[in-house]
Amino acid sequence: MIKWLFKYSAVIFVFNSILLAITFMIPLGKIIFLTLMGLYITVFLMNINQLKNVIFHKAFSFLLFISILNFTYFIIFHNIFDLEAIKYLLARSMQFSILALSIYFSFDYYKTRFLDHLIYLAVIVIFIGFVVNPYLLSGRYSGLMWNPNMLSSFITIVFGVLLLKNDKFSRLDYFLLFLFFFVSLATGSRGSIVAIILAYVVRFGATRRNIIYGFLALIFTLFLLNLPYDTSVNRLFSQTIFNDRILQYDFAIQSIYEKFYTGYGLDKYSYIDMNLVPSYLRGKVTGAHNGFLAILTQYGVIFGSIILFIILKKSFKVIIWFRHCNGSERAFLYIIVYALFASVYESILTGINEFHTSLFWLALSFLSLSRYKLENEY
Repeated sequence: MIKWLFKYSAVIFVFNSILLAITFMIPLGKIIFLTLMGLYITVFLMNINQLKNVIFHKAFSFLLFISILNFTYFIIFHNIFDLEAIKYLLARSMQFSILALSIYFSFDYYKTRFLDHLIYLAVIVIFIGFVVNPYLLSGRYSGLMWNPNMLSSFITIVFGVLLLKNDKFSRLDYFLLFLFFFVSLATGSRGSIVAIILAYVVRFGATRRNIIYGFLALIFTLFLLNLPYDTSVNRLFSQTIFNDRILQYDFAIQSIYEKFYTGYGLDKYSYIDMNLVPSYLRGKVTGAHNGFLAILTQYGVIFGSIILFIILKKSFKVIIWFRHCNGSERAFLYIIVYALFASVYESILTGINEFHTSLFWLALSFLSLSRYKLENEY
């Protein structure tokens, strides 16, 4: 039981973030999250001597440094009885421990099978979504999930994973690619356009095939623009990708200046100081919607800049190392690159139970260990 928990807890953690995005599954998702955290921390503390070599492994040092910074920040800026900050501190530390230990003890699974299981999960979510909510082109489609952007983030990532992990495609693969592509556009999320274009660029580069795909995409775009739907393409051309984000960024920057050095606290992730927002704008301004600004708002510029430096340094290192790779490494690389792009217009990197955020940390940890293994030839 203990061995199984260490091997596959990261899968449970990441997949559970999908349950937490489905309205009627949220209570179950919370129970699974709390049970996993409680069980894991108990087993972890009971076996800490056997596990310390993994926690202090060079490949996962960036996770350890961020955890130390979180603890240091808590000691300096938080009251020792600040329960919400303690919850975040423990949840983030356990999240990083779960990822490190799970990837270390089950590296081959994440290399060969995890991405396939992610695709199977997407098919199940879409199928049940069609049954529960078959109105695919009636407004912005959300399927099973409470938010169309969450469905888009999930499906576009899976689209990219399927496109990038295989060198050859079966008929079923082509069907699934079309299904994921169509559902992604139906969500109306402008970010899905970024994700899809990025996936094709990572896969094909500036080749003749990519030019042909680009031409076909242009024809498809012109076709969609003449239809009365609320797809990602229609919303992109009618609103632009940053249409409703500039205002959010403005108040996020104001929030940073309000607590420039101290930040608002560990539990204030994806945060805007609503005292700075006029009452008539409070329905429009809900969060930073920018992962980089959100970290600076949360930690202040000193701690926030250090954490951003650690994230970007590790990300660029694995991007450079695996930029010519194929297979699962290329798919994991896409998850990281897309997260960095998406962080410009969404609060990626900061939360605990958001799907893309959890998958970003998993992908970064996996490629870090993969690089270590290749460098040390084992």
